[in-house]
Amino acid sequence: MERESQETVDEVRMSFFDHLEELRQRLIRAVIAILIGFGLCIGFKERLYNILADPILQLLPKDSSLVFTSLPDPFFIHLKVAFIVGLFLAFPFVLYQMWLFVKPGLLEHERKLALPVIIIATLLFYSGACFAYFVVFPAAFSFFLGYETTVLKPMISIKEYVSLVALLMLAFGAVFETPVLIVFLGLLGVVDSAFLKKGRRYFVVISFIIAAILTPTPDVINQTLMAVPMLIFYELGIQILVIFEKRRRKKEAEEDREPEKNEDEETQTKD
Repeated sequence: MERESQETVDEVRMSFFDHLEELRQRLIRAVIAILIGFGLCIGFKERLYNILADPILQLLPKDSSLVFTSLPDPFFIHLKVAFIVGLFLAFPFVLYQMWLFVKPGLLEHERKLALPVIIIATLLFYSGACFAYFVVFPAAFSFFLGYETTVLKPMISIKEYVSLVALLMLAFGAVFETPVLIVFLGLLGVVDSAFLKKGRRYFVVISFIIAAILTPTPDVINQTLMAVPMLIFYELGIQILVIFEKRRRKKEAEEDREPEKNEDEETQTKD
């Protein structure tokens, strides 16, 4: 009896370490993909920087420009921009590695959703970044530059600016992944639609707390522009999860009926 119990513990332990090893391999492949994306973007680093700097340059006075306060700043900023864009390019592959890691915990028909889930999640991530670039940046930058006076002129460091826009684009990309995350957790059995519906009012508060944490500037504009889409996607995620739950219950009911049907056929054959 003691020997059997030890064997069971060993099996669980091996399974746990197998999962850790697989996670390590997935992370290594994801990092390699990001580095490849970074390498591809190095040759276009100046163009990419110009695109990233355009929202603020459009709003600055004609006699103003971005500045750097340390000699190495332009060099490292261009590398940082290349890395950020490389991360965006590698995102579908990183997402695929995450899917492969959780795939064993899903049902057979749920595993077939890999391609559409990755495509939708990628489009949502890119949509979040575009929303930040085309909607949030003009609104937020116009608000802050509105404090310019004759004795108060903007002198914006490229180091701080690139860090700000990179963080905002990644944050909004992550926020737009809310419905995918909800469905993901639902399929793994961590949450269900009933639990999420009950937690609606709490999520309103949580969304603004998350927005306050993710937005580097403590202003109402950025926080509201992040919290509102999060709430919309929260509701969308619940509705999608309800559909998946109905399909899963239907599939399980069909599987439960199959053994009964087989037993009836065997009984009729014997008779």
